[in-house]
Amino acid sequence: MKTIYLAGGCFWGTEHYFKQIHGVVNTTVGYANGNTENPTYEEVCSDTTHFAETVRVEYDEKKVPLFFLLRMYFLTIDPTQVDEQGADKGSQYRTGIYYEDEADKAIIEDAVAEESFAFSDPIATEVMPLKNFYAAEEYHQDYLDKNPSGYCHISPELIKMARETQRIDD
Repeated sequence: MKTIYLAGGCFWGTEHYFKQIHGVVNTTVGYANGNTENPTYEEVCSDTTHFAETVRVEYDEKKVPLFFLLRMYFLTIDPTQVDEQGADKGSQYRTGIYYEDEADKAIIEDAVAEESFAFSDPIATEVMPLKNFYAAEEYHQDYLDKNPSGYCHISPELIKMARETQRIDD
């Protein structure tokens, strides 16, 4: 199994979206690359901890390659926005791709470069090694499964597309 950390605005929708993709085996919402230990949601929302709402995506690279996951990720965000996605504003809603495996960096950079052709503004999505990650409180985990009418910045059409996308057969 491989792991990538994706910050795409509100982590509820980002987690729900990636859970639908064939080859993703586990997701955890949390806070990445901040400057304190064990932050709470309230602290992250205070805009003082510099954490990004992030989803840890564990996936089987034999079923879904990283480049494909990143292409799916870019469908859900505006990578040119700084510190916001959809209706959510604040540094915790910035976009970012955080990696543990240095070998993933070139794949990520290629995906970002490809994405940059679609925009006239520069890509603002952070690309950097994972500094730290803390799982969010339990009520945030699988939030949209527990609260199907909860807020989600990702369109139902994209969620459906993710569910129907079969990348590589078992």
